[in-house]
Amino acid sequence: MVCHVQLRYAYRVYPTAPQRNALARVFGWVRTVYTDAIAARKAARSAGLPFPTTAALDKLLITAAKRTPERAWLAEVSTVPLQQALRDRHAAYKNFFDSLRGKRKGRKVGPPRLKRRSARQSARYTRNGFSLKPNGRLCIAKVGELQVAWSRDLPAEPSSVTMLKTPTGKYFASFVVAIDDDAGMLDESDEETGIDLGLKSFAVLRGGKVIDNPRFFKRMERRLKKAQREFSRKQKGSSKREKARIKVAKVHGRTRSMRDDWLNKLVKTLVSENRALYVEDLNVHGLSRGRGAKSVHDAAFGMFLNRLESKSTRCGRTFVRIDRFFPSTQLCSVCGAMAGPKGPDSLRVRQWACGCGVAHDRDENAEINIRREGKRMVAAGLAET
Repeated sequence: MVCHVQLRYAYRVYPTAPQRNALARVFGWVRTVYTDAIAARKAARSAGLPFPTTAALDKLLITAAKRTPERAWLAEVSTVPLQQALRDRHAAYKNFFDSLRGKRKGRKVGPPRLKRRSARQSARYTRNGFSLKPNGRLCIAKVGELQVAWSRDLPAEPSSVTMLKTPTGKYFASFVVAIDDDAGMLDESDEETGIDLGLKSFAVLRGGKVIDNPRFFKRMERRLKKAQREFSRKQKGSSKREKARIKVAKVHGRTRSMRDDWLNKLVKTLVSENRALYVEDLNVHGLSRGRGAKSVHDAAFGMFLNRLESKSTRCGRTFVRIDRFFPSTQLCSVCGAMAGPKGPDSLRVRQWACGCGVAHDRDENAEINIRREGKRMVAAGLAET
């Protein structure tokens, strides 16, 4: 069965000075409409009225607002990103209420928050708001034709594009395309592996293969501290403070780019080399709030597991998450005795011996148990593959 998936393809964009001004107006008006929508919902709740629908807010905050002197400038930009901002607000509230009612999986989410001008800016256009020209330029309604650095070809016709501006002032175009799965892009493999994640080593695979933890944030932390000190000493509202803010954002951007590149390459390698992957369903949110939280954030376990699952699904690989309470570290992989180290104080114990006389490496033993439990779940039909 062919699986159709939606993917994002992002490209660097180089707008001219007038186009940057036009995009600044688009981002600003999108923030305004989003803020007005949140305010309208809060006002309705305070008055005891039903929450306004997206269609009602569309007429009130866009169509009718354009005819008023206070919001006449909304006509300067296309209505497409303004309408998409209302849909984003509706989706944010839906996720919030589904989370309260227990209908949404994962950690609890809060209500939508206001957008900051200094954060990443975005505006989404559907098919009637953009077009790709034969000369390779991207035409955005009421902005113009933008120069795009096509680092790779789009695999299909895009259904939407999101214009992005990073805190460092760079512009990107993120296209959404629907493609078939990637099962035919990778060679078939008979290998399978468990993946034991950790902080000392990022992961241990079958056969004791170790993937070192790159610690990108730790490598950039000294530079970040220096940039933050300079930023804190600048006068608020000054041009020097804005330059210092961009310097801090560049350090964060560099760290994020290195981490993304490394994770993508690692995920592609693991999926191409194994037909089945078994991992622990870690409580990443809980780990990121305890001891060693900075190291957990730096390792980005949640991002890695989500990307690995997505890539495995697209490529037809078996991917299984083992229950987080499965005692992979304590269980002896030879005799099955619960003789291994346990508790947070035992994290320093990397080698241990079972009563049956077998000496174990902590991570290698955990990988064997994870792989064995994953195969058992697949055989019993307890896992989605």
